[in-house]
Amino acid sequence: MEELITLLNECLDTELIRIVISNPRENEGPAKIIVRPILLKEELWFQETIYVGTKVLHKNYKAEYILEEIVNNITKNFKQLQLDHNLLSATVLVSKKGKLTINKKQNAITELKKPLNLAHNRTKRYVLPEGVRVDFLVDLGVMTQEGTIVKAKYDKFKQINRFLEFIEDILPKLKKDKEVKIIDFGCGKSYLTFAMYYYLKVLNGFDVRIVGLDLKEDVIDNCNKLSEKYGFEKLRFYKGDIAGYEGLDSVDMVVTLHACDTATDYALEKAVSWGADVILSVPCCQHELNKQIKSDILGPVLKHGLIKERIAALVTDALRAELLESKGYKVQILEFIDMEHTPKNILIRAVKDEKIINDLDKYYTCKEFLGVNPTLDKLLKQRQEKTYEKDHN
Repeated sequence: MEELITLLNECLDTELIRIVISNPRENEGPAKIIVRPILLKEELWFQETIYVGTKVLHKNYKAEYILEEIVNNITKNFKQLQLDHNLLSATVLVSKKGKLTINKKQNAITELKKPLNLAHNRTKRYVLPEGVRVDFLVDLGVMTQEGTIVKAKYDKFKQINRFLEFIEDILPKLKKDKEVKIIDFGCGKSYLTFAMYYYLKVLNGFDVRIVGLDLKEDVIDNCNKLSEKYGFEKLRFYKGDIAGYEGLDSVDMVVTLHACDTATDYALEKAVSWGADVILSVPCCQHELNKQIKSDILGPVLKHGLIKERIAALVTDALRAELLESKGYKVQILEFIDMEHTPKNILIRAVKDEKIINDLDKYYTCKEFLGVNPTLDKLLKQRQEKTYEKDHN
């Protein structure tokens, strides 16, 4: 506890970027709390932003009171604290028995940073802050040499930071005492793959090995060159498809972003077969169920092509979530980025949880009602049959 108090005393000043308190001990109550410094009448205060369901609440504390509030939350209500400061970053994890583990490192970025904007109604602060040069974002065309966001790439910058917020939430599921293996199916130009490696390895000190997989050879070659340039020794890219990939025997986290139609299902099945602790999936182009879905009761709705297409896409992801729950995952359907930035705005986040039980009774009722047979269902059954045959031969 003394180490935590010392850390907070060092960082509760105008150079603090933010403190994120997450991973609640109970399902009820706040899901996350963010603390940041603000100036009120030229006096330093700290604002708590509290996320409770769909509500966002704000409380302001004078500097002398915020430390006690943070300590109370991390020791009683939450299991993780992530602190980002201009000079250092730190992660605080709390075990089931209440033991605190603190991992602290000096900020790896040596360039001078712009003064923090402490205005009460300031603009959003990102996981990768504006004005701080990050080399791979420069080479990928998102930032200028000075760290300014390229105007045409601002949506991409927001998308990267939104993705890192999802990574931030699952940090407690990733082990720091072993190499964490991550695979990114359909990595493309790999904006998010590089950001993930940078955030986990450089900023948070995880021993990660990330494999990016894509079908475009020129894209793969360019990504490998950039990885070598930055000294990212355990970030490598390979040409290959999702269905046939056999390069790893076990994986801790599977990421699949904008894999088209049933390619997402093959990626999810692979993740389940590996027993991955975390799955992050942003599906794309869900055509399969649009061709299958049929219901006399919903006839007046489904007769409109556009409506049918959107319903089929939502049903696809909802049924995927049910199937993942049946395999012992706690599943959330989250908004990836505002609809104005990309039409593919749903992210499926699945985290291994032994407490999750789903016998699929309601799933089969829904499936029959809509007249659909999702690819993920078929793939999981095939895998189960192969496992059964192997065990009984």
